[in-house]
Amino acid sequence: MSALLPSSTLFEQHQIRRLYDEATETWWFSVIDIVAALIEQPDYQAARNYWKVLKHRLAQEGSQLVTDCNRLKLPAEDGKMRETDVAKAETLLRLVQSVPSPKAEPIKLWLAKVGYERMQELADPSLGVDRARELWLKHGRSEKWIQQRMMGQETRNKLTDYWKEHDIKEGEEFAVLTNIIHQEWSGLTVKDHKVIKNLKTQNLRDHMTEAELIFTALAELSTRQIAEAEQAKGMPKNKTAARKGGGIAKKARLELEQKTGKTVVSGSNFLPPGKKGLNK
Repeated sequence: MSALLPSSTLFEQHQIRRLYDEATETWWFSVIDIVAALIEQPDYQAARNYWKVLKHRLAQEGSQLVTDCNRLKLPAEDGKMRETDVAKAETLLRLVQSVPSPKAEPIKLWLAKVGYERMQELADPSLGVDRARELWLKHGRSEKWIQQRMMGQETRNKLTDYWKEHDIKEGEEFAVLTNIIHQEWSGLTVKDHKVIKNLKTQNLRDHMTEAELIFTALAELSTRQIAEAEQAKGMPKNKTAARKGGGIAKKARLELEQKTGKTVVSGSNFLPPGKKGLNK
């Protein structure tokens, strides 16, 4: 398997982590995230335990479903890439039948729709951008926020492209450098920032304020430009660039906070009311 591209999407209000295998044009979805949506369980550990019991029962029954699951690395709550059970859509469609849930049919339709949309996006990549905008609007983001989120993603993509071309491995090393940049500018690790926002498996950037997005983009833009100027290659030199880039954004943050009397790092999020305070 090659060119695995991690991302996440939403089923109703549930974040579903996934990987796209470009070589086979196949989506792999986190089984635990699908199970969480099926049983309408917002607590990751509870959903994980449910899947563990179900997986054991299916294995005892000799079900092919367990065999058809794979283990691949996906972003965990702490921002690191960790192995988790994943499955293709066709396997999940059969798995859904093993879980008594009113969400079974909606998830089946959603899985089919995701596959069709991906084929469309391969033919026209702009459709993916349009769908992301529509999804954010649907969940209450302003046009201004969406514009900043997309600009920040473009900045992020340019940085990760640089890393790929200069001996930085996707996954663990990307996560380490990202965490350095984030901690430098914000004073918090990615994990701690998610904690104060009451997030679990959700994407931190999807719950940032406009100011947090701007400072994250400034830190990543500065990191890339410093790395390019210093021709940083490999982890040691890129760690140095990450600290310097994050430090530039930190100085700007502190100056803004001094002028306004308001902190940039915020505990606010876009979670629906029923999911507020889950980490408390």
